[in-house]
Amino acid sequence: MTPSIYHCAIWPEFEAKQLRHPTIQGDHIESNRAGGAYCISYEAGLMIRGLSDSKKALLTTWLINQRLQGVPEPEVTKEVLAYIETVRPLSVQARAERLLRFVAIQATDVGTGTSVETRDGGSLAWSESIGGHEARYFYSYLQEKGWISGHITGGGFSGVVTVDGYARLAESEVTTVFSQAFVAMWFDNSMDDAFDNGIAPAIEAAGYQPFRIDRKPDVVKIDDEIIAGIRGSRILVADFTQYAREARGGVYFEAGFAMGLGIPVIFMCRADCVEYLHFDTRQYNHIVWENPEQLRVDLLNRIRARIGQGPLRADQGA
Repeated sequence: MTPSIYHCAIWPEFEAKQLRHPTIQGDHIESNRAGGAYCISYEAGLMIRGLSDSKKALLTTWLINQRLQGVPEPEVTKEVLAYIETVRPLSVQARAERLLRFVAIQATDVGTGTSVETRDGGSLAWSESIGGHEARYFYSYLQEKGWISGHITGGGFSGVVTVDGYARLAESEVTTVFSQAFVAMWFDNSMDDAFDNGIAPAIEAAGYQPFRIDRKPDVVKIDDEIIAGIRGSRILVADFTQYAREARGGVYFEAGFAMGLGIPVIFMCRADCVEYLHFDTRQYNHIVWENPEQLRVDLLNRIRARIGQGPLRADQGA
């Protein structure tokens, strides 16, 4: 069918395309202002009317991130909207570099010029901006840094990404293995059942590949392998189950390192060990579990709510 002119469900002032007739999942829309294609449930469509523009910008960033992870049409549900309420805005630097990446994507080849207009919405989407004045500010910054070269007009841009700009994009690439989920946990035999029948199946059902450093066959220098493994992961699952009063220092380090990189962290702990959690992390919402079956369901739902369905085995249900 020929796509009809529609309006973005998130940013109704921007035109969009209805990709196909509504289904049981909801409306299927393609919107430059939302960064591309997405599906929004009917319940979320009603809830989103009360969302502030700043929260809509965060939701747009989440949608773009989902597509970068290999999800071509992310689903906006009430659970996703609840998660967006907990998200903090990107740093100014990160917003500028995402806009730089957007310009680079528009160019068909290195050195090829491109033209982007604010009313198209793409510049706003990728820079987590609400209005054209913000996009114009970021374009000016990119030009001052020498990362783009051309003309800035009304929040739009016409020009090219420079060699220095491409170099900056390479430097700012934090992770390339978007399907991997790093698991930080106690490697005691008593935890094997929780991992094999709870953690690993949940991660796989969510479309990601679990990575446990002690089960990697070719570990050379474990500290370097841990750092590299976290950098190459889309999410980190941190389970703080331990012997009484013997804190899992490695798990705390790995969770903190991932958070410093901006990688989402899911906190978990077995119910009988919650009282031993360190006060620095008790403020975070932990999955408190009692058996592998419950852990599998809760972890699967948490992963999907935090980062959405991953690129592996995406057709597998709960």
